[in-house]
Amino acid sequence: MHGAAAALTLAGVVGTLRYGVHEPGHALAFGVLIALGELAGWRAPPRAEGLPGPGQLRDREPAPLAAAGALAYALLGESAGYDTTHGVSQIVAVVVAGSLAGAVPHLARGSGPGRDHLARRVLTTGFAALCFQPLYNTGLLDRYVGQGAALALFLLLLLVLTALCDAVLAALLLRARTGTGPPFGPVLGDELRGLLGIGSAVCATGVVMSLGVAAAGLWALPVFCVPLLLTQVSYRRYAAVRVTNGQTIASLARATEIAGYTPVGHARRVAALSTAVGRELGLSGPDLTVLEYAALMHDIGQLSLVDPVPAGATAVLPAEEQRRIALLGGAVVRRTGVREAVALVVERQADPYREQPLPARIVRTVNAYDDLAGGGPGGALAALERLRLGTARDHCPEVVESLARVLANGGVAPRRPG
Repeated sequence: MHGAAAALTLAGVVGTLRYGVHEPGHALAFGVLIALGELAGWRAPPRAEGLPGPGQLRDREPAPLAAAGALAYALLGESAGYDTTHGVSQIVAVVVAGSLAGAVPHLARGSGPGRDHLARRVLTTGFAALCFQPLYNTGLLDRYVGQGAALALFLLLLLVLTALCDAVLAALLLRARTGTGPPFGPVLGDELRGLLGIGSAVCATGVVMSLGVAAAGLWALPVFCVPLLLTQVSYRRYAAVRVTNGQTIASLARATEIAGYTPVGHARRVAALSTAVGRELGLSGPDLTVLEYAALMHDIGQLSLVDPVPAGATAVLPAEEQRRIALLGGAVVRRTGVREAVALVVERQADPYREQPLPARIVRTVNAYDDLAGGGPGGALAALERLRLGTARDHCPEVVESLARVLANGGVAPRRPG
C-alpha cells in the first residue's frame, strides 16, 4: 500500500512538472489550506507504559481540516463560475506538498504523521480525483448528470465511495500494523463506525468547500473552514478526556503491583494479550475498549485481601475465593466512574464460562495463562495444557484455542519464571 501511494505521488509530481501548474493561485490556496490543516492537527501523545492503547480512541483523522481541503480540491470543477483545468496529477502533487509542509513542525517535535497517514491521504484523495476530474474535464459529468439534484446525488455517491475507500485502507493498514492477524470484517466495521464522527464532518466540509469556491471563488475557503475547526476543537477535548481516563485506569492497574499483590507487569501483559485474543475473536471498537480496561483492572479486588496471594496467582485459588475477589474488584471499578460494562466484566471473570460474556471469558483465560506460565515446569505449553483441561467449567474452548493461535503468531511473549 505504501508502494502504491509512492507510485501515485511520483506520477503526480512528474505529471505536474511536465504539463505545468494550472491555476497557480488555486494550487497555492489549497496547498496552504492543507498545510495549515496539518499544522493545526492533533497527535496523540506518546503512550505511557501501561496506558491503554489498542482499544482506545485512535486518531481516525488527526488533521480533519487538511483532509477536507484535499477532498475539496479533488472535487473542484469551477471557481467563481469559470471552469478549472487542473487534473489528477496536480491534485496529488499539491496534496503531498501541502501535507509534507504542514508536517514539518510536528516532525521537529518527534510527533509527525507516519507513513500510514500520508499513504491514506494520497490514495483517498487520488481515488476521489480519479472519479471526478476526468468526468468533469471531458464534459461527461455535465452531459449525463447535469446540475441541481442529480449533481448533489452524484457527489453524495462519490463521498460514500471515497469514505468506503478510506475505511478499507485504514483497516488494511491497522490489520498489518497489529501483527496478530485480526479478522478483517470487524476491523473494517470499526473503521466504518468511526466515519460517523469526524469523518462525516470532513466529507461534508470538503463538498461544501468545493461548491462554495465554484460559486464565490477562493474567498469561500476561510468561511467554510470555521465549522470544521470548531468541530476539531470539540473532538480534541473529547480525546483528551479519553486519554485522562486511560491514565487513571493505568494508575489503578499498577496499584496492585506497587502494593506487592501482583507481579510487576502482570496487568499490562494480561491487557495486551486479552486485546490480541479479542481481536482474533472478532471484537472491535467499544467492546475492545471494555475488554482492555477490564483486563487492566481485573486484579484490583486483591487490594482488599489481608494476606496477598502468593505471586498474585488467583487462578490457583478456590472458586469461592476467586469469586469474592472478583466481586470486590467490580465494586472498586464502579467507584472510579468507568463504564458499567467494565465493572461487569471484572466481577464476572470468576463465573463458569458458560455464564460469562465473551470479554469476561477472555480475561479469565488470559489471566490464568499468565499466572500459570510464570511458575512451574513447562512454561507456556504446560499452561495451555492446563487451560485445555479446564474447558469443562472454567475456560471457554474457543478462547483457549484463540489464545494458542495468538501465542503461535508471537502476540505476546510468555512471562519467564522468576
